[in-house]
Amino acid sequence: MRLAFVGKGGAGKSAISGTFARQLARQDHKVLAIDSDPLPGLAYSLGLAIDRTPPIPDDAVIERKEGEEGPRWRLNPDVDPFEAVEKWSVEAPDGVRFLQFGKIMGDPKNLWRSQMAFRFIINKLPEGRWNVVGDLPGGTRQAFTGWGSWASTILIVVEPTAKSLLSGRRLARMADLDPENPKRVMVVASKVREPDDVEMIAKGTGLDVIASVPWDEDLAEAERRQLAPLDFAPASPAVRAVESLVERLSEERVA
Repeated sequence: MRLAFVGKGGAGKSAISGTFARQLARQDHKVLAIDSDPLPGLAYSLGLAIDRTPPIPDDAVIERKEGEEGPRWRLNPDVDPFEAVEKWSVEAPDGVRFLQFGKIMGDPKNLWRSQMAFRFIINKLPEGRWNVVGDLPGGTRQAFTGWGSWASTILIVVEPTAKSLLSGRRLARMADLDPENPKRVMVVASKVREPDDVEMIAKGTGLDVIASVPWDEDLAEAERRQLAPLDFAPASPAVRAVESLVERLSEERVA
């Protein structure tokens, strides 16, 4: 299973993806959670109290030498993607491994090489080592411009609001722009309050809604406190909805 959560900022994708990763791990699956969002989010939702995971070292990528062909930057041949994950990821609760490309604490230029290394490592990961669950930045810039190329399934997290629906439609259209790298694209309805919210989101995005996560004050409070929803309110309706999503996707993979 290789899936990425995308959507408008504030739609709840970090809380949902972190909860999804841990619940998948609780089913005895080996899970790698990856975060390419330069702002904190997924670490807290996984239950890592302090989001200070070190960035991947600059020397993990090397620059093309004069006269060489190919892209300017590439993964250092001394770096094995599997070993890189073991070395530079940290362990989150329930045995989830967590890898990120570093957070913007100062000049973003200082993280550029680390971000390139992160992208190369994820794209070169061997199949079957982990179930990969990713949290991409809010908005439409990253999802289908290479950063989500590792995923076979894209889950667009959409709230029943005009701005979120617009982002969902744009992301759905962008998914069709890469015919050489087809993906399964579906919607997770988030912060659902009214009976017709799910139908509105399905019509507004033109995509199948695979799960409905209700508005949940416990989930909102967990995010305010920078705590994992699964630790703060394990029996809350939103957490149970994510658990149902994990079960559904796991069953589909086995079938």
